[in-house]
Amino acid sequence: MVDERDGGGGTFWVGMMNLRCLFLIGLLGSGVVLGAEKPNVVFIAIDDQNDWIGCMGGHPLVKTPNLDALAARGTLFTNAHCQAPLCNPSRTSLMVGLRPSTTGIHGLSPWFRTLGQYEDLVALPQHFENNGYKTLSAGKIYHSWRGPSGGGKGKGKGKGDEKQVMEFQEVGPAGGFGTKPPAKLVPPTPFGNHALLDWGVWPLDNDDTEKGDYQVASWAVEKLEGMKKDEPFFLAAGFFLPHVPCYATQKWFDLYPDDDSVLPALREDDRDDTPKSSWWIHWKLPEPRLKWVQENHQHRNLVRSYLACTSFVDSQVGRIMEALKKSGLEENTIVVLWGDHGWHLGEKGITGKNTLWDRGTKVPLILAGPGIKGGQKCNRPAELLDLYPTLVDLCGLPKTPHELEGLSLRPQLENAMAERERPAITSHNQGNFGIRTEQWRYIRYVDGAEELYDMANDPQEFDNLAAKKKGVIAEMKKWLPKIDHGPAVGSSSRVLTLYDGVPIWEGEPIGKDDPVPQDQ
Repeated sequence: MVDERDGGGGTFWVGMMNLRCLFLIGLLGSGVVLGAEKPNVVFIAIDDQNDWIGCMGGHPLVKTPNLDALAARGTLFTNAHCQAPLCNPSRTSLMVGLRPSTTGIHGLSPWFRTLGQYEDLVALPQHFENNGYKTLSAGKIYHSWRGPSGGGKGKGKGKGDEKQVMEFQEVGPAGGFGTKPPAKLVPPTPFGNHALLDWGVWPLDNDDTEKGDYQVASWAVEKLEGMKKDEPFFLAAGFFLPHVPCYATQKWFDLYPDDDSVLPALREDDRDDTPKSSWWIHWKLPEPRLKWVQENHQHRNLVRSYLACTSFVDSQVGRIMEALKKSGLEENTIVVLWGDHGWHLGEKGITGKNTLWDRGTKVPLILAGPGIKGGQKCNRPAELLDLYPTLVDLCGLPKTPHELEGLSLRPQLENAMAERERPAITSHNQGNFGIRTEQWRYIRYVDGAEELYDMANDPQEFDNLAAKKKGVIAEMKKWLPKIDHGPAVGSSSRVLTLYDGVPIWEGEPIGKDDPVPQDQ
């Protein structure tokens, strides 16, 4: 028997349907009631959003009134971190509840459903669907919300490709950055004329309605307005901006001064006390180095573009929150807002992601709604990996079929001072880990090189104390994951491996004496 929405993956969905039957039998036997008393979930993702959010204090000039209002009525985690500073492994980890070092998904490929051991895995939206929830999604939730063309197994008919993967019962617009100018607004970067490496004022008419994120928000608003009050739902909306290309209309740029006051704190010698292997995990990337943006007079423009896009996305979050309130569903709806990883805007000499410092791993994480104390700021370390078990806990769902590696944040949601069992742990490719406590950040690279920062006294991570604090390092090393799998089958894009002691970046060896490609 094949699900009528199947796009060629009948065997997979027969298995999924059997799992659903088992879940329903279990629920009936346990006395769990499916119905209006179950809290709804609105699940909002923001791509490449670092802590430049008003309530997080990451940038002194940023304006995000809607995110600040959401944090004020819920709990803000001020020390939350991704599991990987890259879209696909970060989002996959969050949605399946497993670390990248467990799955081996380190790069922009593969899609996890193409791996035999995970093709039947019950991901977060499936667990909600199996327990009586209507699941809906628009925009970017997974790295690709349909999955790769022709790959994997799943349900639903992809637009233009029936084999595209769908993870939700109902899928809305894909989103993205929307319209683009007839020619790039910035000069070609050292990587070449990469289409996404662009930023500036666009469209020129101050009309935001053609932007992909505006359309995602409009879809979410429409769905909330028509939602039945007796049918629990899990509605996901993923915003693309402030991911490059950072296009925003003039009204958002006008929120920020056109002078160097917008620039982050920098130190020219900031990489002098970091090991060469700290460069390996972002050896050659399309995102330009600080040197290029400065020499091409683009640093201020890039930062203002990022801030403008952040404020634009904040306004779209506000539209969804207003619709939720007007729908009468707010009191029974858990709102979760998260960013998939951080983003550098010149710090440590680079732009982009792919790092294990706070700027690359720290993300906004806000939860509000039933069961969550309002007006809290929690500085305990938290992980995006924690969201799956947290939502299962808050919504009273049964145990998941596979063991989740995250911890429920419910204790901190009830009391921000509640103890946390462990630090936040981020990885980027095999053997590279960042460990974050309330006071310390420890980084261990694949060659054994180390960094240590006192985040309480040096939040910019300017001074590497690894040579001076051996006792602290010994304690931090205890948290390095015991499971550390290399790249899964089909891995590609931003993948670093070590073969006979030689680092290999995307298939090309890095020689012992090779200079760091500072211009890229």
